[in-house]
Amino acid sequence: MGKSFSLLSHVSREDGSSSDNMKNGLVHSESHSEDGRGGDVSQFPYVEFTGRDSVTCPTCQGTGRIPRGQENQLVALIPYSDQRLRPRRTKLYVTASVIVCLLLSGLAVFFLFPRSIDVEYIGVKSVYVSYEAPRHVIYLNITNTLNITNNNYYAVEVANITAQVQLSKTVIGKTRLNNITHIGPLDMKQIDYMVPAVIQDEMSYIFEFCTLPSIKVHNIVVMMQVTVTTSYFGHSEQISQERYQYVDCGGNTTYHQGQTEYLNVLQPPQ
Repeated sequence: MGKSFSLLSHVSREDGSSSDNMKNGLVHSESHSEDGRGGDVSQFPYVEFTGRDSVTCPTCQGTGRIPRGQENQLVALIPYSDQRLRPRRTKLYVTASVIVCLLLSGLAVFFLFPRSIDVEYIGVKSVYVSYEAPRHVIYLNITNTLNITNNNYYAVEVANITAQVQLSKTVIGKTRLNNITHIGPLDMKQIDYMVPAVIQDEMSYIFEFCTLPSIKVHNIVVMMQVTVTTSYFGHSEQISQERYQYVDCGGNTTYHQGQTEYLNVLQPPQ
């Protein structure tokens, strides 16, 4: 009886100590779990809990490490409260990205939006006159001046200039110039072009007027028509100008800029 009592007391002491250890372990684990809720779970090392109802992890075999070659095959389970799932300043980054995109889009629209190209007909620069007396034919080489202004923030190309001269609704001269020049951003260029004209046949009576010696100035009214074709970014645009102009057919004449006379009327005077 004494042996059995002592054995039971010894066993009870061992059970009591083991139960105390288990309680201490549970309290310790609960304190760790409570601390882990407030902090980062990733800071705690791997711990293998082995016991009566526990099974060793078949993946890492209790070492806390996975073998190489299985990084892309295994899935890690992370608690929802892990701070790594909540990146900081996400709203700030998204807002900044949206503002930068809107700013870049606005700048692109501002600089690439097509603006008008202004064409200003300055007038006749010079006239070279020659006659063919037997046939009563007058040859005119009329040089004109244009100002072309580019209001865009990119360069444009003046593809061609088409011009013609009319006298009493009859076309007496035409010309076409191709691949003229390039005009830089917010720049202006002055271009001179020459239109050859011939007065003959049913208008041969003008020969008498142009060669009449009693008249010092032999002005005739002609209509100058010009069409400028510009291109940029694969887009073509045409600008036309019309103006009635005085031309001296009695001899060679050179006009200074701003001194040429023109008629701002719809029809020439009768």
